[in-house]
Amino acid sequence: QVQLVESGGGLVQAGGSLRLSCAASGRTFSNYAMGWFRQAPGKEREFVAAIIWSGGRTYYAESVRGRFTISREAAKNTVYLQMNSLKPEDTAVYSCTADPVEWKITSGRSAYWGQGTQVTVSS
Repeated sequence: QVQLVESGGGLVQAGGSLRLSCAASGRTFSNYAMGWFRQAPGKEREFVAAIIWSGGRTYYAESVRGRFTISREAAKNTVYLQMNSLKPEDTAVYSCTADPVEWKITSGRSAYWGQGTQVTVSS
């Protein structure tokens, strides 16, 4: 049973930074892709970033490119999302996701999801 547990959300002023963590357990993730999605009130869930566990290739949504960085720490089975220069429009629930099939991560069709962590950016 794969479990994904997010942490690190909170309230921050515009221009500030937060780092989200996603701790994964339940299996070996060396062949997995992992990523982050977000959903703001009244909006659809949108892709934020993804990383391929083996090799470290990364993908980003245009809206966060240059401001957010996704990374992984194999020893801890943890994926991070470093968010800098935060804007009020980044306010959303951020969810971690994982799947052994790469394309499923960026399309939002992955098999495993965390419960999410709230990020609120005040203006």
